[in-house]
Amino acid sequence: MLHLSYQETVHERTVRRYQGRPATVRVEREVRVTSEVDKAAVETVLRQKGWRVYATNQPAELLPLTRAALAYRSEYIIARAFGRLKGRPLSLTPMYLQRDDHATGLMRLRSIGLRVLTLLEFVARRRLAAEHAELAGLYAGNPKRATTRPTAERLLEAFQEITLTVIQELHQTRRHLTPLSKLQLRILALLDFSPDIYTRLCTDSSKPP
Repeated sequence: MLHLSYQETVHERTVRRYQGRPATVRVEREVRVTSEVDKAAVETVLRQKGWRVYATNQPAELLPLTRAALAYRSEYIIARAFGRLKGRPLSLTPMYLQRDDHATGLMRLRSIGLRVLTLLEFVARRRLAAEHAELAGLYAGNPKRATTRPTAERLLEAFQEITLTVIQELHQTRRHLTPLSKLQLRILALLDFSPDIYTRLCTDSSKPP
C-alpha cells in the first residue's frame, strides 16, 4: 500500500597521511527514503477487509454459504476437542507406539473418551440452561463460585473421592461406599443419572464396616 523510493548520495573525502598511516579516501554514503500512499491499493484492501475464504468438499445443496459460515464460527469447539486429545485428561501425546494398528486403535479408543466428555458437558449445560440455574462447588478453594457452563473435567473431578471398600471375612463380605455429597447428587441429576449407579454397589453405607 506504499510506494517507496530512495536516493543515495556518495561523498568521498581524502584523509591525509598521518605519521605511519598512509593517505586514504574515505567514502561516506547518505540514503534518503521517501514514501507515498497508494490510494488505489488502500481502497482495494478496505473493500476486502473482513472477508474470509471458505473451502469445503460438501455440495452447495447440502451446505450453503450461510450454514458454512455458522459452522466455521463454531470451529473453536473442534479445536478444543483436539486440545483435549493432546492434553489432559485423554493424553494422546506423547505416543510411544511403533505399529500403525496400535496407533489407530489408541486413537479410536481416545475418540470414544472424547465423545463421552463432550456429551457429559453438553447435557449438563443444557439442563442448567433449561432450569436457569448455576452449579456451585466445582472449584477447589472457592466453593461458592458458581457457573452455568461447567466442564466435563470438573464434573468428573467431583467424584474422585468416592471409594468402595470391600472386606473379605471368613463367613461374610462387608462393603462400604463413600456417601454421595449434595454436589455429586446434583451432578447426577443434571446428567439424568440415578444415584443407584453408585449406591447399588453397597446396600448400606451409613456406617463404616
